[in-house]
Amino acid sequence: MKLSFYALGWRTLWRDLRSGDLRLVIVAVMLAVAALTAVGFFADRLKGGLQRDARQLLGGDAVVSSDNPTPEAFVAKARALGLSVASTTGFPTMARASDAQGGAAKLVALKVVEPGYPLRGALRVATAPDAPDAATRDVPAPGKAWIDATLLESLGLKMGDALLLGNSSLTIDRIIVIEPDRGGGFMSFSPRVMIHQADVDATGLVQPASRLNYRLAVAGEDAPIKAFVDWADAQVKTGGVRGVRVESLQSGRPEMSQTLDRAEKFLSLVALLAALLSAVAVALAARAFAASHLDDCAMLRVLGLSQRTIAASYTFEFALVGLFASGMGVLLGYGVHYLFVLLLAGLVDSALPAATIWPVLLGMGMGLTLLLAFGLPPVLQLAQVPPLRVIRRDVGNLRPASIGVLGVGVAGFAALLMAASSDLLLGLIAVGGFAGAVLVFAALSWVAVKLLRRSVNESTAPRWLVLATRQVSARPAYTVVQVSALAVGLLALVLLVLLRTDLIGSWRKATPPDAPNRFVINVMPEQSDAFRKALTDAGVAKLDWYPMIRGRLVAVNGKAVSPDDYEEDRAKRLVDREFNLSHSATRPSNNAIVAGQWTEEEQGAASVEEGLAKTLNLKLGDTLRFDIGGMQTDSKITSLRKVDWGSMRANFFVMFPVAVLKDVPSTYMGAFKAPETKGFDNALVHQFPNVTNVDMTTTIAQVQRVLDQVIRAVEFLFGFTLAAGLVVLFAAVTATREERAKEFAIMRAVGAQGSLLRQVQRTELAGVGLLAGFLASIVAAIVGWALARYVFEFEWTVSLWVPLVGALAGAVLALAAGWWGLRDVLRRPVVETLRRATT
Repeated sequence: MKLSFYALGWRTLWRDLRSGDLRLVIVAVMLAVAALTAVGFFADRLKGGLQRDARQLLGGDAVVSSDNPTPEAFVAKARALGLSVASTTGFPTMARASDAQGGAAKLVALKVVEPGYPLRGALRVATAPDAPDAATRDVPAPGKAWIDATLLESLGLKMGDALLLGNSSLTIDRIIVIEPDRGGGFMSFSPRVMIHQADVDATGLVQPASRLNYRLAVAGEDAPIKAFVDWADAQVKTGGVRGVRVESLQSGRPEMSQTLDRAEKFLSLVALLAALLSAVAVALAARAFAASHLDDCAMLRVLGLSQRTIAASYTFEFALVGLFASGMGVLLGYGVHYLFVLLLAGLVDSALPAATIWPVLLGMGMGLTLLLAFGLPPVLQLAQVPPLRVIRRDVGNLRPASIGVLGVGVAGFAALLMAASSDLLLGLIAVGGFAGAVLVFAALSWVAVKLLRRSVNESTAPRWLVLATRQVSARPAYTVVQVSALAVGLLALVLLVLLRTDLIGSWRKATPPDAPNRFVINVMPEQSDAFRKALTDAGVAKLDWYPMIRGRLVAVNGKAVSPDDYEEDRAKRLVDREFNLSHSATRPSNNAIVAGQWTEEEQGAASVEEGLAKTLNLKLGDTLRFDIGGMQTDSKITSLRKVDWGSMRANFFVMFPVAVLKDVPSTYMGAFKAPETKGFDNALVHQFPNVTNVDMTTTIAQVQRVLDQVIRAVEFLFGFTLAAGLVVLFAAVTATREERAKEFAIMRAVGAQGSLLRQVQRTELAGVGLLAGFLASIVAAIVGWALARYVFEFEWTVSLWVPLVGALAGAVLALAAGWWGLRDVLRRPVVETLRRATT
């Protein structure tokens, strides 16, 4: 028989399509690719939308910040690249009421803007403190001032009154509700006053010695923005300009960049789990396809077709199926992702940006990889079917995967997971965890099968239990495959549930709703007790309270340091200014020790934030010399701390692990959630007029809003992947349908009752489900802990109930899937089953 492999491949493809033998394979690949691309399309667009909205927090796509007027070269470069520009100037100053209004004064953060501000996002203003707010593209008109509502209360003013700034009197015209680029410094959280650029000169506030912050925001397409940032960074690094910084989302808003980074990791993890479930589904479907074609290939061998031609024809057929199913899956996934968009309408302020080509390429690549790595290996065994099978159908059955085939599958799956992951550590934990899980499942299920036969006493045990035990132990290899497949599917489901509940709960706790929304500084030591009592009387329950010391780093290991010793701009700035230092015998609860040891009351010791240590090239054992109020003191680095800057807690670069530092000038700072009592801030300032009270409510609201948006998206994506996992469980249970039908037909032929066989089937399914669920829960807890600890950076303790609940859930799901998928096995006529069975 002479026939080319592609001609045979076309013929078998057409025949298999008409007979329905490829239906399960195509559906499995389509579901796999649809799940991945639906997640990919939506995650891609959502991430783009969140990043776009997060840029509003900067007021542009990038910002050039400087201590002097922005060099004209930066403005010219931005305009040459076709970028929009907007300049603002900010500095602290005193605002006051007129003598007729009481003459009260308040330190404010003055912001000078020009038309076009902000480039990203929008101001939201109101006509009165209690009036509804609305977005606006305008800026304050000349002679007008827009202010925070708290300033009205502090100065005893009302809308339309005069606000005195330097030599000018401006009319209070609007209340600022949301200012997108508010920033993170202490002065930025003082009550805001916003005025027009034309009013600055008249105030007389800008003097040669004034400390001003000039910000040039730019916005435009990604390519010119990147070109501008690269050019600006080069200008800063060459030293041609001093005091200039280029800010991005990551450098300018660490609390927001951390939230978005965690969001991206959550979405990537969903894609990894979808890939895992897809691999299991395709492997099961392909094995069922191969089992149904054993007799066909035996006949081809009898007719003289070579093994090479048979193998090449099936490879060609599966490649065509992979292309078709992957393409259909991409289209289905693209349609399904619109359901997410509709369900999450309003998640971002405006329409999501268009998806990139990456989800399409990823979906097509994953579909073909899945089919070739997991679907083709069992099918290629068809080329090795001996011609003898035509008369002896007990030979040439499918074998368990060989080491070579297993290696190809694992390598393909590893590449698949790494491609779906946007984080190297996340991908490595997923690949290593699930690859190790497969080996653990196979080994422990093999041991369990061997122990099962010995543990059941056939002379005293119920008949249904004896038969179920024989069913499981009679085909140990297939039982191991089934338990492992069920366990892998359950592993993904249990991990999804754990991530949905515990990890998202931990994520919320990282920036909780009751996070501190007030920072107070400049509390004098003699005011400490009275101030804390005032907070307690007002209903403040939790208070971060630390001494704050201003100190300049002057030497490391006895060698003097200066900004010229470092190349990085951030390192230069750190060395050029004073640090906020503190001391406490007890380690702050939100600071984890990552190196060294925190020893209470250790004299001459210092604990350094790990990011600062990396920037300044510091390590354990180094001796730091600080100049504190003219006094120099040496301290040895004994520990490094990881500080969660997104926690909105009181954090410090350097802390001394002692309760008291003698002869060191200090003030106190505190962080707390303010009560909702009207007039609380005003009463506090009146009682302690020297204290600076920083309101962080707006920033907390912005972070929480983005967090809630992402969690809603993750929940929907989890639900989609959860459904895919249930499909895999159904396929794993029903993969043994024909083998069960043959065995039950033989038992029915020798007189077994239907009720007994139903008990046997339920017992076997429940036992397999219990074992798979227990193993999956143990591994899911381990993988979940690793993800929480090393990827999402949460503190997470696994509940002891997880293995028990997982085992029970596995039994219930296996029974449910078995009832649905195997309900016709016991109803099929015995003669029909035996005619189709191998003998």
